[in-house]
Amino acid sequence: MKALEAVNDFVVKFANVNGSGSASANTLFAKSILRMGVPVSPRNIFPSNIQGLPTWYEVRVSESGWLGRRGGVDLMVAMNPQTWDKDVAELEAGGYLFYDSSKPLPPDKFRPDVRVIGMPLTEICNATYSDPRQRQLFKNIIYVGALAELLGIDLGAVEKLIGEQYKGKEKLLEPNVKALHMGADYAREHLEPIGLKVKHSDRVGERIFLEGNSAAALGCVYGGATVAAWYPITPSSSLAEAFARHCRKLRGEPESGKARYAIVQAEDELASIGMVIGAGWNGARAFTCTSGPGISLMQEFIGLAYFAEIPAVIIDVQRAGPSTGMPTRTQQSDVLSCAYASHGDTKHVLLFPEDPKEGFEMSALAFDVADRLQTPVFVLLDLDIGMNERLCDPLKWDDARRYDRGKVLSYEDLEAGKRFGRYLDLDGDGIAYRTYPGTHPKRGSFFTRGTSRDRYARYTEEGSAYVDNMERLVKKHETARDYIPKPVLRRAQQGARAGVIYYGSTAPAMDEAFASLEADGMHLDALRVRAFPFHDEVVGFVKEHDPVFVVEQNRDGQLRTLLVAEADLPPERLVSVLHYDGTPITARFIHGEIARRLGAFNVSPLKRTAASGE
Repeated sequence: MKALEAVNDFVVKFANVNGSGSASANTLFAKSILRMGVPVSPRNIFPSNIQGLPTWYEVRVSESGWLGRRGGVDLMVAMNPQTWDKDVAELEAGGYLFYDSSKPLPPDKFRPDVRVIGMPLTEICNATYSDPRQRQLFKNIIYVGALAELLGIDLGAVEKLIGEQYKGKEKLLEPNVKALHMGADYAREHLEPIGLKVKHSDRVGERIFLEGNSAAALGCVYGGATVAAWYPITPSSSLAEAFARHCRKLRGEPESGKARYAIVQAEDELASIGMVIGAGWNGARAFTCTSGPGISLMQEFIGLAYFAEIPAVIIDVQRAGPSTGMPTRTQQSDVLSCAYASHGDTKHVLLFPEDPKEGFEMSALAFDVADRLQTPVFVLLDLDIGMNERLCDPLKWDDARRYDRGKVLSYEDLEAGKRFGRYLDLDGDGIAYRTYPGTHPKRGSFFTRGTSRDRYARYTEEGSAYVDNMERLVKKHETARDYIPKPVLRRAQQGARAGVIYYGSTAPAMDEAFASLEADGMHLDALRVRAFPFHDEVVGFVKEHDPVFVVEQNRDGQLRTLLVAEADLPPERLVSVLHYDGTPITARFIHGEIARRLGAFNVSPLKRTAASGE
């Protein structure tokens, strides 16, 4: 059996028990490699209980910069007997199994094509520490030290990270550093070298390591949000908490120290969106963050904001459903529920960020779009982006940028006699003018209601007035295309008959899958959709290609359904590639599914000509 050999290109997976203190140690491992200039992409796969169930932490090490999940594991750190068989099965042939050898295991628990690295971690800890909690916590640091020695990770980088983690807590610093060296010393003296190595590189560059929820929360601050109302729900709670942290730093009044923001933890999701709508009606920029079950509970008020035309931003950090589903697993499962949220005929604007950077940018943009269109706007993150740290380009903000408050009449406008009807479309784009409460003592007032009305906000149940209003809302939805991000086109190296449409957190794995497909002679053009309503480029892309694979992380092909329903595209051209087990999609899965289906379609490359302009 030939053991795997690789430098700066492998996958390490930690199998632990939730509540064992392993999370901080595993994060320390990932960040130490990052400090050596080697790109990493870690993913935490954790249960919904507090303690006792299995948890995994997967670290993709890739000097090439691939940030999606590859599929397969090269080094398994197996610390959970309950998941042993499953964990061992995931290893690549020639891979490495690192485990606590304090208790002997029968031969049938091992694979002949895997190299086994046993280290008596429990024995070492029992001989060194008397406190049971210390034995558990320092065992994690000891195996990080051992792995650092085996992989060639710079211990100085690990020590520096420990120093940053325990800054101000020097009593904890020394014992953690001691445990780190205890593990490294043991590995150096007792364990044989392995074929996986980390070497210093410069491939990280200026990129930053950032959690998606924190980036989106910062986008809300820069986008002008001063009001947040929310109800705790995994995986969105950390977004509200990050917004509070950012506001304490950036939203305070320098002279008085007073807070220039309001954050309310409401009694439930319906109350939270109600508060957001009230703030938006009053002229504040407001948002809520939630997940799928919260969207379900907010339906009635979302319909009110749509019909009464009140700006609101809703950040949905998606998880696996339906019902409680798998609350700590990722999916792209709320596309349809958000697009048509509420009863009756509704259509909402959706934004699909691919990473923390776009989470920042689109969260900020959402407030401009909501104000411009006077409507709810959804930012669809998911757990994979929201609760994992990801390498991304630095966040940028143009200080000259001014908020787009849309069509708002001022006191001067009203005083000058500008025509005003709250639901009167003067410009032909479906968007009426509005006023803020108290703008003028005599002019610009109107009733806000969820019932049918005419162009001047006067209550009526006349069918013609209702139809007029509903058709204007459709026109406004079409106008939204002028304000939302366009799709991103990626052309194959040579002419391609087949195409791929994808969106959101699928992007990193898609990038790698494209490269591997092209290496195998399979060429596809690709379009990353970034918003709904769909731009004309999306329709044109589908018409140019047959088949078009639609890659999604849900069971029912929700984006494909939306493409067929809203873009009037032929369903026979759109072929679903679906991944929905709750773990982030892998490049190998995408490659395998598309390769298999291309073979079935017997697709051959399309030669491009100069006449085609391509």
